[in-house]
Amino acid sequence: MAAKILARDLNKAYSTRGAPIQAIRDFDLEVQEGEFLCLVGPSGCGKSTFLRIVAGLVPSSSGEVRIVPGPSNGGKPLNSIVFQEYAIFPWKTVRQNVAFGLEMRGVPKRERDEVADRWLVKVGLRKFADAFPRQLSGGMKQRVSIARAFANDPEVLLMDEPLGALDAQTRVVLQQELLRLWEEDKKTVLYVTHSLDEAVLLGDRVVLMTAHPGTHKASYRIDFPRPRALELTATPEFARTTFTIWNSLQEEVARAMEMQA
Repeated sequence: MAAKILARDLNKAYSTRGAPIQAIRDFDLEVQEGEFLCLVGPSGCGKSTFLRIVAGLVPSSSGEVRIVPGPSNGGKPLNSIVFQEYAIFPWKTVRQNVAFGLEMRGVPKRERDEVADRWLVKVGLRKFADAFPRQLSGGMKQRVSIARAFANDPEVLLMDEPLGALDAQTRVVLQQELLRLWEEDKKTVLYVTHSLDEAVLLGDRVVLMTAHPGTHKASYRIDFPRPRALELTATPEFARTTFTIWNSLQEEVARAMEMQA
């Protein structure tokens, strides 16, 4: 497979009260076409910063990062991003929110409404197409965000802890929905999460970042067959895989806590 996201010698530094802070140092990563890659690491290691750099929302300080366009892009956006917060417009209906990216690309209203309705069916919100965000639960709002990202048909999906703010039951439901939606078109996904269980359930590969300043520590291939279901999490093999990654991650969590003490 060809690389879809490339990062080489990536660095990101901030200045806080005149003091430089290195958020990411010499970070290298390749995400392959059609790969679901989960990025994990201790709090403050630069996971979300890296994702925002890939999205073009934050500039890097040095190094290279890029999304490689497909041979027949056809005007598709390079990426769509789903945040942990419910980043939907309160004055727009559910359908209008899902169709927003298509509207920005100049897609005719009838076509974008058809696409939006198709994705609302897939995420179980067709009956709420004309509702406003204030009428939705938190889980429903995040389904709208996820449907909007998929409906925009980007080359790469970027997800920054999209299920992190949800209650445990809703999170499990949306994990299953993400697995189902991804199986339909197998887009390239870069997924940031604090949950190892979630990373191992969803990902083809889990990449571990070090404590601040974040860099690449280890990569773990997740070879469980697809399509996957929640029952996988109850198997001994799943527990062993998660524990293996945790053995490495806990060293970085301890380092991060020492630096914050």
